[in-house]
Amino acid sequence: MEKTIVTTGKTIDLAIEAALAQLNLDRDSVSVTVLQQAKAGFLGFGAQPAKVQVTYEAPDVAPEAPKVALSSASRSKPKAAAPVKKPEPPKPETPAPVKAEAPKAEAPKPEAPKPEAPKAPRQEKKQDKAPKERREPKAPKAPAQPKTYAPAEPGSTEEKIEVFIKGLLEHMDSKAVPHCWKEEGSTYKVDLVGDDLGYLIGRRGDTLDAIQHLANYTINRGVDGHIRINVDAECYREKREESLRRYARKKAQQVLKARRRTTLEPMNAYERHVIHAALQDMENITTHSTGVEPNRRVVIEYVK
Repeated sequence: MEKTIVTTGKTIDLAIEAALAQLNLDRDSVSVTVLQQAKAGFLGFGAQPAKVQVTYEAPDVAPEAPKVALSSASRSKPKAAAPVKKPEPPKPETPAPVKAEAPKAEAPKPEAPKPEAPKAPRQEKKQDKAPKERREPKAPKAPAQPKTYAPAEPGSTEEKIEVFIKGLLEHMDSKAVPHCWKEEGSTYKVDLVGDDLGYLIGRRGDTLDAIQHLANYTINRGVDGHIRINVDAECYREKREESLRRYARKKAQQVLKARRRTTLEPMNAYERHVIHAALQDMENITTHSTGVEPNRRVVIEYVK
């Protein structure tokens, strides 16, 4: 079942953080509706805090069995023990008078049953059952083979990108190896290969975005035109896109049910684009962005 709480703070972010701390939930598990924007007032007069309404899913509580209340008398007074009967001495048995039994009349002997004619054996219907086909066990899936990367040609843009990112990773004490190849147009894809790539990805891809931003800024300084470099590790970008699409559809269903808009958490331009694209064909739903970087957010709104 859904429940809501209302919290306040100097800003909308502080009000949301207060609600999350009170519920002990993360930002992805709740829906936020802004009820009142914060107002600074004049010389301290008329200031109003920001007010938000946070909706969350609470587990249904099973009804408890009614407890039978004992009366005060039954609780205070112990039950009296049943009186113990003293064993009585055994009485002498008197012999019962023997009665003369009358001779019993012999019952007539039953006649022997006549033999019945043997019944014809029933013909059982034989059904030709087709033998069951034995299912052959499925062959185990072969382990995914590691990708093979073609070496970059000397002096090419791919080599320049790999050299720069390799030096950047060495300063980060990482032994990951970058592999670069050209995709459509002027777009280059870089895949980081190695062990323990989690800290290179960072929280929600923050570190990966920083590596990508530095690579784009450095490589484009000495190249005519504009080169777009996409840096990925362990297919994080693809997994993140699918997670954002599921998150967007879930929030949109909540907006359709409540018929009120909701504001998502701050996202970068790439993630906001994924949200807009995932909901662009959904009926009675519209999306737009609000705020200033890096706190720009997507607003999902209900329309008739």
